[in-house]
Amino acid sequence: MTHRSVLVVAVPIMLSNVSEPLIGVVNTAVIGQLKEPYYIGAIAVGALIFSFLFWGFGFLRLSTGGLSAQALGAGDRTELVAVLIRALMIGLAAGIGLVLLSPLIRDAAFNLVGGSAEIRSHGETYFNYRIFAAPAALSNYCVMGWFIGQSRAKLAFVVQLFLNLTNMALSAFFVLGLGMTSDGVGLAALIAEWSAVTLALVLAAVILHGMGAHISWPRILDPVRFKRTLLMNGDVMIRTLCLVFAFTFFTARGARAGDVVVAANAVLLNLFEVSAYLIDGFAYASEALVGQSVGARNRQRFRAAVWLTSVWAMVLGVICSAVIWVFGPALVDLMTLSPDVQETARTYLPWAAVAPVLGVICFQFDGIFTGAMATKDMRNMMILSLGVFLLAWWMLERPYGNHGLWAALDIFFIARGITFATRMPSLERRAFG
Repeated sequence: MTHRSVLVVAVPIMLSNVSEPLIGVVNTAVIGQLKEPYYIGAIAVGALIFSFLFWGFGFLRLSTGGLSAQALGAGDRTELVAVLIRALMIGLAAGIGLVLLSPLIRDAAFNLVGGSAEIRSHGETYFNYRIFAAPAALSNYCVMGWFIGQSRAKLAFVVQLFLNLTNMALSAFFVLGLGMTSDGVGLAALIAEWSAVTLALVLAAVILHGMGAHISWPRILDPVRFKRTLLMNGDVMIRTLCLVFAFTFFTARGARAGDVVVAANAVLLNLFEVSAYLIDGFAYASEALVGQSVGARNRQRFRAAVWLTSVWAMVLGVICSAVIWVFGPALVDLMTLSPDVQETARTYLPWAAVAPVLGVICFQFDGIFTGAMATKDMRNMMILSLGVFLLAWWMLERPYGNHGLWAALDIFFIARGITFATRMPSLERRAFG
């Protein structure tokens, strides 16, 4: 295990990942040209609802990545194919279910989040377009996880970059070129998701053909393996729902403080998310390399993968925090023309600046535990950390307002890192005996 082997996986994922939150940055900047802050708030609330919906099924990427990495490490090509097809079956079914339930989901979500009438109106318009991307988005998670688990980071990069650039270009065209508003942003996301999953499936088909892979339906539908897949997916789903709930709750509390506060928080979260997605490149690398090590039963390689990916992630986390601290005010001004939003965002900028370095450890543990498929630990530690977050919010928001809300979010990252660390010795014992 060398630094090069880590970077070969991490760098393409970092490049593709950083383009994903840039969708939010570009969409915010595009819709921000309309001046009224409720447009930014509407897209922020709508996007967070989809984060809850789609990333609630983020277990499809995580579990598929971990299982494919272990299958590759064990040299089991038949299982490698089965992992992908099982995941696609689950992803398509879940996506169609979301579309069918979308009227109920939309009403419940916007009632929960709240916000002004303008935010709700434009947010629902965005939702009504983007929800039809659900089958494509969830299927794409499956294929992306499959690529990453095999260390095919360049292919994941190509698909993700295609998705994000298409989304950003169409969003700018529909809003700035055609005069659309939230409907244009939603339509852009819909077209981009279906285009990207088409590309991903074509690439996967080429790989399978090149491998001369054998598709074994008895293996795919094997009750024991299918049950194991569903149980692991259930654990990771609960973990992911808790994570997205924390960010949705954060946005909802900001929305109750007014349009300006929710818009300022959205701008700052976009800056943090760019950093988080960059750092996540090393979490993805640890997922692939740890999973392959566990599949091959190689303890030494496992330890090297954990150490090398974590060192690189920590260095990058410090750099990201420094960039937000120094260049944050200028970046805020680029993302919104509203003087009120600019001033409010500057007030809370320090909280967003420290978030990347505080989140590094928990991001890394996500990758490590996913690669080892220690899904029960992922679920239990996330539930405990969410409890810490809600307790911190309850204690801090009333006396300190939005400062308290941001402090609770940073405490959440710290709690996740600490709780994960307590389970590392047990993870290694279970993986290697």
